Amino acid sequence: MSMKRGYDIRQRRPIDEGIPKRVKIVEVGPRDGLQNEKQAIPADKKIEFINKLSETGLSVIEATAFVHPKFVPQMGDNKEVFSGIKKKEGINYPVLAPNLRGLEDAIKVGVEEVAIFVGATAAFCKANINTDSVAQALESYKPVIERAKEAGLRIRGYVSCVCGCPYQGYVDPTEVAYVANELYKMGCYEISLGDTIGVGTPLSTQEMLLEVMKYVPKERIAVHFHNTYGQALANILVSLQMGISTVDSSTAGLGGCPFAKKATGNISTEDVVYMMNGMDIETGVELEKLIDVGMWITDILDKKNNSNVALAISTQPPADDELSEAQKRAQKAAEEISKNPEIKNE
Repeated sequence: MSMKRGYDIRQRRPIDEGIPKRVKIVEVGPRDGLQNEKQAIPADKKIEFINKLSETGLSVIEATAFVHPKFVPQMGDNKEVFSGIKKKEGINYPVLAPNLRGLEDAIKVGVEEVAIFVGATAAFCKANINTDSVAQALESYKPVIERAKEAGLRIRGYVSCVCGCPYQGYVDPTEVAYVANELYKMGCYEISLGDTIGVGTPLSTQEMLLEVMKYVPKERIAVHFHNTYGQALANILVSLQMGISTVDSSTAGLGGCPFAKKATGNISTEDVVYMMNGMDIETGVELEKLIDVGMWITDILDKKNNSNVALAISTQPPADDELSEAQKRAQKAAEEISKNPEIKNE
């Protein structure tokens, strides 16, 4: 049987084989989720957003980006936001810091982990950080990584466009593996593989991961799927089956990329946690609290919540045993009033 691009059908496995018992969720809503918003979002609302997320059980919340406000205006308040959030013990608050100036600013406010990003294609690197090749983009990050190491910071590496590029189209898995391997060798403790425009499918995801895992241990790989074509959960499931145990996601499905117009929102954290709960995979995240935060931030932004789970649960009437004591008392009082006209007229 002929399969395109060397896919081997023998690599298919039962749905639960190899799936980790616990998955780390990296919440990217405050950074990746908000960076593409056109409206100005006050710093105090961003701070409140992060503080609310800190109460949901998440262990990693990407807080902001130390980038030039000319290119990403929404992140221009990075120092104010990072300094203003209540750092909760046991939670990591990484930031994006793609150049030395941004890194120095991040160090000044006490950041402990930074992230850098490199596109898997030369075209995306040119549009994003104005380098002429992937190799040149990687070279430009060497002083950033060295300075971060010198300051004792942890470094996370993002690879963009791992399943497709808005400028090049198809991306060969070997291109992704090359960038992931270089970032890993340069000192990034974790490599997040981002389907920036959301074109990946379970098959292309599997092919890409098989190639990357030749060079980077699966324990050091994270996946980051945008849900443009509705494939993100399916791609995450395939990733889990291959032993990946770190998933990036964004509350309420917020997100986009300033340099990729086809990039719609990330997969929502609510939908990911719901799926994990249904598979008996521990995340430590309280779904109900997370849904409340997602509804709150989308109200602030005056936009649709892109979490299917949040929308489904928020529109369901509560069962009697889910009502609060106050709601039960109010319900009982209303029933008594309806039965006794004299009470109603008092």
